[in-house]
Amino acid sequence: MSIVIVLPARLASTRLPEKALLSETGWPLVRHTYEQAKKSKRAARVLIATDSDRIADEIKKFNGDYVMTDPNHPTGTDRLAEVAAKHLPDAEFIVNVQGDEPEIEPEYIDKLIELFSAADADMGTLVTPYAADKKEGLASPLDPNTVKCVLGAPVKKPNGEGVLGYEALYFSRSLIPYPRDAAGVVNDPTQYFMHLGMYAYRPDFLKRYVKMLQGKLELMEKLEQLRVLENGGKIVAGVVPRAVAGVDTPADYEAFVARWKQTQGKAA
Repeated sequence: MSIVIVLPARLASTRLPEKALLSETGWPLVRHTYEQAKKSKRAARVLIATDSDRIADEIKKFNGDYVMTDPNHPTGTDRLAEVAAKHLPDAEFIVNVQGDEPEIEPEYIDKLIELFSAADADMGTLVTPYAADKKEGLASPLDPNTVKCVLGAPVKKPNGEGVLGYEALYFSRSLIPYPRDAAGVVNDPTQYFMHLGMYAYRPDFLKRYVKMLQGKLELMEKLEQLRVLENGGKIVAGVVPRAVAGVDTPADYEAFVARWKQTQGKAA
């Protein structure tokens, strides 16, 4: 039995075409994420799941571990289910880290593994409070490109001392919960939680997931985790203090490259 990190990496991307292959740093974007994920202390293996021969060719150049998947999956979780069934039947559980997270903190992956190992839940994930200065605009709770998560009851540690995480009640691109008394104005962004695109699940759950019907909430919000909640499943969320955004747009990638060059300069 082992814990495996799987990075879905598609060639198609609406806002940033072929982003997995962007290589201004000398490495394709997917390799940055792969190398960060390999720093996890709790996972036994890191595997890239791709539907593109071009991405596979790049992975071969750095001797990365990968498998090919069907290009017609509706969501990343459906893609993970194929990987689990065909290639990882003996995995204890699988951690899904998006291939466009080149600065993912390895300790956050390990925190999610710790959380999911101890919690009685179908899926585990992570959230982070919004920055205090982000009351509006991009990367704020009002930004529909960031997904908000409403947290519920605490999930206690096995010994009963302390909190591991919280039950996730709902996810939305809209402002939730809505500050009625403030007429929708966000006065304290830190009271809102941004969802990070990282999941943990067991192979047997993934088998059930692909048989679940896509409900109206998932179809409206375009958020695959809502399929779990709509079908009566339980998601547990761990809270981390901060997070570097993934790469979704050209501006995101330019910002990542700038930070990477700065880091390389300090290391030189």
